[in-house]
Amino acid sequence: MRIALALALVPIALAGCMPQETPSGALLFAESCAACHGPAGQGDGPAASGLDPAPADLTGLSDRNGGTFPMEYVLSTIDGYGRTVPAHSGMPAFGEGDLGPTVVVEFEDGVGTPVPAQLLALAEYLRSLQD
Repeated sequence: MRIALALALVPIALAGCMPQETPSGALLFAESCAACHGPAGQGDGPAASGLDPAPADLTGLSDRNGGTFPMEYVLSTIDGYGRTVPAHSGMPAFGEGDLGPTVVVEFEDGVGTPVPAQLLALAEYLRSLQD
């Protein structure tokens, strides 16, 4: 009886050890960003009116950076580490929450940097919104 009970609990115990799947960048954007930045990232979300400064149009990030998506800038801005958004804007630092496991990303300088997987998924989604 004890062996049968122990064997029945193995899948439950193993489920706690399995890595959790990272939510998609689109889902993270919809949950955390679209209210202000709009569903298409154009700065026209339902909560945008009256915000000062107005939420950025995220579809032009590459255009405003000479045609190259500014990945490091985007990651640090969303995370809150390299906050370039005025503190009074009301934009929360996405990195203040639990962003789960990290992945190593190699930037132009060739140095591997651990980045939370959810933060990277959100930034990659923003890259996909570029005009």
